[in-house]
Amino acid sequence: MTDDSTERSDARAFREATTGTNVELPYAGIKTFMKADIRDIEDVSGVDAAVLGAPFDGTVSNRPGARYGPHGIRVASSWLAYLSGYKGGLTNMYSGDQVDYSSLSLADCGDVPVFPTDATKTADSIEAHVATLAEQTFPVFLGGDHHCTYPAFRGFARGADLDSVGLVQIDAHTDTTARSDLFGEEYHGSVTHHIANSEFSSYEHISQVGIRGYEAPDFFDFAEDVGLSVFSTADVHERGVRAVLDDAIDAAATETDAVYVTFDIDSVDPSVAPGTGTPEPGGLSAHQALTVMQRLGDVNEVRMVDLMEVAPHYDPADNTQQLAAYLLAAFLERRF
Repeated sequence: MTDDSTERSDARAFREATTGTNVELPYAGIKTFMKADIRDIEDVSGVDAAVLGAPFDGTVSNRPGARYGPHGIRVASSWLAYLSGYKGGLTNMYSGDQVDYSSLSLADCGDVPVFPTDATKTADSIEAHVATLAEQTFPVFLGGDHHCTYPAFRGFARGADLDSVGLVQIDAHTDTTARSDLFGEEYHGSVTHHIANSEFSSYEHISQVGIRGYEAPDFFDFAEDVGLSVFSTADVHERGVRAVLDDAIDAAATETDAVYVTFDIDSVDPSVAPGTGTPEPGGLSAHQALTVMQRLGDVNEVRMVDLMEVAPHYDPADNTQQLAAYLLAAFLERRF
């Protein structure tokens, strides 16, 4: 029997003598986002961005399963890291950009502690952990149901020491319900309401892109009264996604200290991304969604991004989680 030092030496000798051992296949290794190094949440001040997950879906109103979203996105992202490592960098044939993910200093801090039957305690956990990240670097947050965005938003504002934060929300639903008789005040359909009524924002600083489906009869009157900027998928198709997004960015960035981006995967049409809890027909195309994230990555005012509501079990082909990983990669390529 050899001791530990000899075993490590044998492994090192094999790696040094064998071609290809520096390339990790996408389905091998520990599943971190884009094969990033695992780092303690209090030790990320030297990285470009740090990833944090929240495997929680205790406040959904339709189909559960977003608790598996962070894992699914991490698994799908491994393909991009493998390609970049294998080829020594990449040409993004969609955008024309030259990218090399090995030059992106990225850390994965794992998942926050969640409490499946206690949304309040889970929210406290999310807020505390995001605040710790935001004190040090750019947070990338993986959900989880969309209610998780509210405590993440609060944690970001506190950790980054910001007085006013705008929100760009890419979503099929407005999430402006103040209270549900069935679900109470804390559920995924109330996240925007809570953000708008927090000390860090207001409806005048919130813009929404991709809205469709059905809302209350007086919704447009409500939106006009409170100053909420709403851009439906009909607006996107008629005016073009770039023009709509520029207006959305202006609304969120004006007179705020920073912008938080939340991307609900149900903003994308379910024919493209069926793996979500509340799918709505008539959504964004994959092309439009990628364009959105590329454009947002160019906006210096954006200082945190999340991607929510991926429920992999409703998509046996894994297309939803793959798109989610590509969307975050598109953002990070432009941002860094």
